Amino acid sequence: NGHIYWMCMHVSVGIHEYMMSIMDPHHYNEIIRCLCVLQYLPSTAVNTTLQLQELREQMLELNISAYIIPGTDAHLSEYIAPRDARMAFMTGFTGSAGTAVVTHTKAVLWTDSRYWAQAERQMDCNWELEKDVSISSVVEWLISTVPLGGQIGFDPFLFSLSKYYELNLGSSNHSLKSIPTNLVDRVWKKRPSILSDKPDRLPDRVIQSTWQDKVTLIRSQLRDNPYQPTALLLSALDETACKCVCLCCLGLFNLRGSDIPYNPFFYSYTLLTMDTIWLFLHMERVTEELKVYLNASCNGSLCVQLKSYDSVLAEVKKYVAQPKVKVWIGTEYTNYALYEIITPQVSRYLLPNKLSCIMSPFCISVLLFLAVRDAVAVIQLLMWLEKAVPAGKETELTAAEYVNKCRSKGPSFETISASGPNAALAHYNPTAETSRRLTVDEMYLVDSGGQYLDGTTDITRTVHWGTPTAMQREAFTRVLMGNIEISRTIFPSGTRGVNIEMLGRRALWEVGLNYGHGTGHGVGNYFSVHEWPVGFQSNNIPFKEGMFTSIEPGYYKENDFGIRIEDVVVIIPAQTKVHGHNFLTFDTVSLVPYDKKLIDTSLLSSEQLQWLNKYYETIREVVGPELDKQKLYEEKDWMLRNTEPFTSPGSSASTSISSLTLIALAVALVHDII
Repeated sequence: NGHIYWMCMHVSVGIHEYMMSIMDPHHYNEIIRCLCVLQYLPSTAVNTTLQLQELREQMLELNISAYIIPGTDAHLSEYIAPRDARMAFMTGFTGSAGTAVVTHTKAVLWTDSRYWAQAERQMDCNWELEKDVSISSVVEWLISTVPLGGQIGFDPFLFSLSKYYELNLGSSNHSLKSIPTNLVDRVWKKRPSILSDKPDRLPDRVIQSTWQDKVTLIRSQLRDNPYQPTALLLSALDETACKCVCLCCLGLFNLRGSDIPYNPFFYSYTLLTMDTIWLFLHMERVTEELKVYLNASCNGSLCVQLKSYDSVLAEVKKYVAQPKVKVWIGTEYTNYALYEIITPQVSRYLLPNKLSCIMSPFCISVLLFLAVRDAVAVIQLLMWLEKAVPAGKETELTAAEYVNKCRSKGPSFETISASGPNAALAHYNPTAETSRRLTVDEMYLVDSGGQYLDGTTDITRTVHWGTPTAMQREAFTRVLMGNIEISRTIFPSGTRGVNIEMLGRRALWEVGLNYGHGTGHGVGNYFSVHEWPVGFQSNNIPFKEGMFTSIEPGYYKENDFGIRIEDVVVIIPAQTKVHGHNFLTFDTVSLVPYDKKLIDTSLLSSEQLQWLNKYYETIREVVGPELDKQKLYEEKDWMLRNTEPFTSPGSSASTSISSLTLIALAVALVHDII
């Protein structure tokens, strides 16, 4: 290929990032191999030669032709502990989504468009990148690459039931081999150990119902289930932790831990029957106080029997060996290792047992009040940056550190603090090697969130401290239009997010722009910031009143800038002309103004301008008193300047219940509680 030849001959006169910006993306793997030969890999690439050599030796001993390495843990978590980052150890790639496959001659990573540029920066020439994240793509590659009759090894703890069944090799004359002892762990000599931190209970003031009440509720659901399960197996970490009694939430113990960075979870499983409760956890971390709290010294139906975490397979196997038992399990968060010992004759997995919380009025009120306090943290950051950046001393890292300190229990995920070309990487995180100095000449994107005893937050703002280009203003405005169009839409209860997701893209599509990530996700309550299954994807459940989700359209121009506007919303009843019908809408919970200099009001419709002015009125009326309460008068002046109303077109529109009314009521209800 002449293009590739030219790139190889002239590699010494450019840099990796420049070449990535001008090359044909279809030729990435060919070009990166050329760069490897000439030793022009980016400094961020990780040398993986040794671990690949040692892994292949393990594969030879077990007579397997390929080994699959997912980027998750035994609880199928999105965010994982450092000790479970096997994919990152093997590939150098640290993104949160992906699957790696190693054969005796090849090593390939699959990931989605959020991480393509990041993977190119982090992987060395041992690895090839497949720009796809679907299991079907992995299967097709395996069938075409692995020799006929070859065995494909996998760790059954790292595959959910649904993912395992997607891994269908059909009649290809290949076979899957379940290997419970993870091969990466065998070669990972400095694998991090489990933390010694002990699980702790939440304070009563932020708990609506006791764990005993929740157990009783779940047992009633087991009793009423037409398939008559005798037990429920909980595998996802937040199922053990949930603190709100919600209509569908199956969390239990109102406990928190610190095994997973940014997530207040601890490693555990729970098996619940009509008369027993088994909690599997690391026993060395159990305190006497925890034993008393869980009634662990008795044998009644509301006494928790504490078991070793590593004994879950043996104990579940012992339970299912009994006659006439049927275990209710979920397809998304039950790993295949557990399913292998629960035969189809005794299980029924019709629906995920990890259902998202439909928040109770109490939980909603607490979270709305929390959003006001979190808005203060983001306003503090934006005001500080506006003053500090012109001096030329602040960086992506110092900005991330500043906002992280403003949250009471720390961040809810690793802060995305990105300027200029780094912001074009949708999930970029600054490091000491990659952090750029912030300047008034570039756009800046900050996606951050906080953990608090009373909830979890997630918000993204994009700003420019100088003079944005016409292209940047139009792109930003069209992203904002997408955010507003979803936020103000009215829809029947039970509508799926995927059916309205295109509203977030339409303004971008009109000029040939788009973004490669999802449009929103569920948000937990002092939980994971990404709470499945709420959101706008095809596998998300229908929207119902009381659910929380984010709305986050964006646009990313490679090697130039990135834009994302993310707000958390709660689903509420809509006021419509014809009453008596069950229609819903979104009420915006995040309360931080957008950068005015990036908004081209000539592109906005009268309805969008009306929505924007109402949103700014809400910020003034609700966040203003909190800033006064905290004696942040300079921050209040900043907020007032940045929420001055736009010129109203004078048109009227059908709108949802005012955010001002709902949030102000919530603040009044819980002001003396938190």
